[in-house]
Amino acid sequence: MTTLDFSVVLSRWDMFVQGLYLTIQLTLVATACGFVLGTFCAIGKRGRRLWLKRLCGGYIEAIRNTPLLVQIFLVYFGLSSLGLSLNAVLVAMIALTINVGAYSAEIMRSGFDSIEKGQLEAAETLGLSRWQVYWHVILKQALERVYPALTSQFVLLMLASSICSQISAEELTAVANFVQSDTYRPLETYVVVGGLYIALSVLLRALFWVLGMMIFKRRRALATPI
Repeated sequence: MTTLDFSVVLSRWDMFVQGLYLTIQLTLVATACGFVLGTFCAIGKRGRRLWLKRLCGGYIEAIRNTPLLVQIFLVYFGLSSLGLSLNAVLVAMIALTINVGAYSAEIMRSGFDSIEKGQLEAAETLGLSRWQVYWHVILKQALERVYPALTSQFVLLMLASSICSQISAEELTAVANFVQSDTYRPLETYVVVGGLYIALSVLLRALFWVLGMMIFKRRRALATPI
């Protein structure tokens, strides 16, 4: 039996703060870019152009049926083989964006499909173009309906960002690996890191709840939790 000693781990609190900051940065950038990518892919998959439907569908299926770690390695080594020397953080952002974009696409597609056909027919009767229909009629309603699923996916993205430590992106898990190898206190190190991930998950859910209250008036009126 060993005695737990957190002091030696907590003395490196500045390293944990830096890792936490990078984890938040990766999450926010990938969330924003992945949502935009997923929304356009959902629109493309529901479009009339066969080649675009197949392209979006192939991308979604390829990402959803391969591990995130494999995707990160493909981006990391694929870009380097093309002569692009990007740092690990930028590669991690690209890989996470590609990953969450595919899942966001399916979530947004389900939201688009939930809109009543009568609304679409009324919008077309008014002479709105396809993009105007999506912008003025479909997008906000669909986003409100799938918002809880999207926020859960974005929190899962934050947790999955720990895999980026495999390409030396110095996020929270990479910092934990260094600290435990330096202090020989793996249990204390990962207890601290686990607590930080839990705190960050709670914080993200709270932020998404506040954002939902600000964006969706009906959700604000009903005080609907996410």
